[in-house]
Amino acid sequence: MRDADSLKKARKMRENMPEPEMRMWLELRAARFRGVKFRRQKVVGKFIVDFAANHPKLVIEIDGDTHAGRESYDMQRSRFLEEQGYRVIRFSNSDVMSNMEGVLQQLGLVMDEMVSPPPTPSPEGEGALSSRLPGYR
Repeated sequence: MRDADSLKKARKMRENMPEPEMRMWLELRAARFRGVKFRRQKVVGKFIVDFAANHPKLVIEIDGDTHAGRESYDMQRSRFLEEQGYRVIRFSNSDVMSNMEGVLQQLGLVMDEMVSPPPTPSPEGEGALSSRLPGYR
């Protein structure tokens, strides 16, 4: 698909969003979620992703029943997006429709993880993981 074709298709997809995507968009648009600017139906390479932010580089995919049996394709797509520097998180239509609070909580945890560096191992002693595990010597 050429760039112009992808942009045209993305524009059409924005006009005809399924209800779960629309509900998610209402939570994300205008930097409503943690001040992060998300775009909907963003073209990344040859793919159109549901939602994407540049800072942090995060893609949110809302998967419906049409994704059943397409796990291999979704993995390939996620791999490509990760190679472009994005972290990909997926939610099901049913989670968005019935548990938006849980979806947003999970999204927040992922975003926290992305902006906070992972803890560095501490030397043995105060605060070391091994000193906090029961029965560890």
